[in-house]
Amino acid sequence: MTLEQRIRNLAVPQGPVDVVLDTDTYNEIDDQFALAYLLRSSDRLNTRAIYAAPFFNENSTGPEDGMLRSYEEIFKVLELMGEERPVYKGSPRYLPDERTPVKSPAAADLAERAKAYSPERPLYVVAIGAITNIASAILLSPQVAENTVVVWLGGHGLDYHDTAEFNMMQDVAAARVVMGSGVPFVQLPCMGVVSGFATSRPELEYWLKGKNPLADYLQANTIAAAESYAKGSAWTRVIWDVTAVAWLLNQEDRFMLSRVRPAALPAYDNKYTLNQDGLLMRYVYHIHRDALFTDLFTKLAASEEGR
Repeated sequence: MTLEQRIRNLAVPQGPVDVVLDTDTYNEIDDQFALAYLLRSSDRLNTRAIYAAPFFNENSTGPEDGMLRSYEEIFKVLELMGEERPVYKGSPRYLPDERTPVKSPAAADLAERAKAYSPERPLYVVAIGAITNIASAILLSPQVAENTVVVWLGGHGLDYHDTAEFNMMQDVAAARVVMGSGVPFVQLPCMGVVSGFATSRPELEYWLKGKNPLADYLQANTIAAAESYAKGSAWTRVIWDVTAVAWLLNQEDRFMLSRVRPAALPAYDNKYTLNQDGLLMRYVYHIHRDALFTDLFTKLAASEEGR
């Protein structure tokens, strides 16, 4: 890929584009918002497939269980929306090293699907979990790095004291594979950047409660999750993953600010190092919180007849 083409692919797409979403949907409450926002933006984003990503925290017994729970949660959101899309199970475990892919239906689909695209007409991969499936697809077929653009919610801001963010620290090897592969790469860092994209109970209820089954599910799920640890105190909840979808809708910087910079790689000591190959990436450094929430809530609250 030429430098000129890489710069073009690191810019916000101007026309409708094909997208696949890689999501650990059962991990917490923000993936459901991102999936719904993607499907409710169908005038510009054509969702071709959805991949279930592994995760391991208090909501799962291990990476495979997290992936399977996410797989089922994807279908729950699709049912609430009255939508159908191809959905693929992802990796049951994280990469064992930076050379060995973990085969899964999701990785195989991406490796095959990318063949129909080109640097001039890329497939956009929005990743909002551990990036294992994408890394495995690149290791299975290096052509994936030529024919896609990867937009990832992962890692922390470059000025933050470490890189130990949930999506990144689960599979550092996978992050290094993807970020070092040469794929045009857009990073939305968590702490220090996307951490400002937070909402509250009154706002959720005002915009979403009673609007439709999807909106009711999202607001109730979010409020219940926050009340489980913050009942009786003031709280806001970050809806992290929406911002990765919003990058593809960011014409004229309406939702966020970013810059092109030398690519950084996560190291195994929870720090960033520069990629010595001289590659460029796009780094998001500010979210226009109010503008993005207005677009998100408006789309989620729309009735079936009004869309």
